[in-house]
Amino acid sequence: MTETATLSDFHKRVLQVPEVFDLFLGGGRGGSKSYALALLALRHAEQYRDRARILYLRQTYKGLSDFEQITREIFGGVYGNDASFNSADHVWRLPGGAYFELGQLESEKDYIKYQGRSFSLLMIDEAGHYATPTLLDRLRSNLRSTVGVPIRMVMAANPGDPGHHWLSQRFVSTAAPRWAPFDEQKSKGQWVYAPSTYRDNPHIDQDAYRRQLEASCPSDPELLRAWLDGDWNVARGAFFASVLSEQRSGLDPELFSPGFHKAARDPWRFFLAHDYGSSAPSVTYVVGRSQGAAGPDERYYPRGSFLLLDELATNEPGSLTNGLDWTIPTLAEAVRDLCSTWNIQAYGVADDAIFQRHGHGAGSIASEFQRERVYWSRAHKTRRVDGWQVMRRLLQDAGKPDVPGLYVSLRCKYFWETVPYLSRDPKRADDVDSRGPDHGADAARYALGETGERVTVSTWEPV
Repeated sequence: MTETATLSDFHKRVLQVPEVFDLFLGGGRGGSKSYALALLALRHAEQYRDRARILYLRQTYKGLSDFEQITREIFGGVYGNDASFNSADHVWRLPGGAYFELGQLESEKDYIKYQGRSFSLLMIDEAGHYATPTLLDRLRSNLRSTVGVPIRMVMAANPGDPGHHWLSQRFVSTAAPRWAPFDEQKSKGQWVYAPSTYRDNPHIDQDAYRRQLEASCPSDPELLRAWLDGDWNVARGAFFASVLSEQRSGLDPELFSPGFHKAARDPWRFFLAHDYGSSAPSVTYVVGRSQGAAGPDERYYPRGSFLLLDELATNEPGSLTNGLDWTIPTLAEAVRDLCSTWNIQAYGVADDAIFQRHGHGAGSIASEFQRERVYWSRAHKTRRVDGWQVMRRLLQDAGKPDVPGLYVSLRCKYFWETVPYLSRDPKRADDVDSRGPDHGADAARYALGETGERVTVSTWEPV
């Protein structure tokens, strides 16, 4: 017997949730969440006929193939030849006039395909593949319908993927009990958390499926627990989640303004920290390093504390992953303007990569910056994972009166929009998943590799 012939208890319960509530189908692997999405689309199409406009999204086109097969089974069983599917456009035309599109959304450029279009039902499968919620949040602007047709957003995800932390934070850890409506602050909507696991799917060989899951992650018991039980309380969320707190590390931008630098002087050392990017964002921080002194908030910052005071991030408006494609002269001019605001010299630390010569007979990126009167030195050489551990420790120690910490001004918007949501590398739990927007985190890590030696432009070593 196929799933199209008999609904599971999970499917029935999903279909019973009133349409006025958005849905988060967030459980373990094999819970038949994709079938639930197809059933929701079928019901919406039947109820609202030619007024139903449905969009199903995955991050890649390759991921659409399995869901396409599910829809062929379900719609074929219900409509026979009366439903037509355009394989080139990935669009179903259903009896009664309903429109159902299977689409792909991976980057800001992909969103252009949907900009200005209207949908009454929006479904995102494998939402955990999105390291940040930015693109998915923007899609809510596409939810529009005629009078009498409810608009709805449905997400499906498994714990343990790159977006684990933000999904858990929004829909699980701060939500109402399972299957009960709750107010979700970011979307300003009411949601229902509807989980399932492979045990809720009577249409698979559950014992065999469990064995396959166990074989797929033999050395990762936390991921196995997430997949088997739909457990979102595993340590696979944001890399800095347990150590980064806005209350402890956040700095008031009104107090820690350029005037702070002018008054601070000797107890502080000021410099830049830089992560270079062109098609990807470039991030530059103005950094203050305490020699053991009080700040303008009257809090004492122990010697060795780092303060990220200001930020230049060259990301496209509305995107955390796309850069502005600035040339080095354009970027250097913006860096010099930032330094002028803070009355500091345009020098600091950056990653080793910009000191490598690129192209036959060409200089390095650092040398191009130097010609534009912006001077970089190599950050202290350390393994990437060791640098993250230093950063975690300093974030965790923020606010303690006797040990150094890492503090970040709320003026540094790119930092606060990205670093709290960076996930762990699925293959290396002690590293950040580089698929996420880690540019701000990298620049902060380079700041912590600053040696503390006073270097002047006049004595700068050629690069």
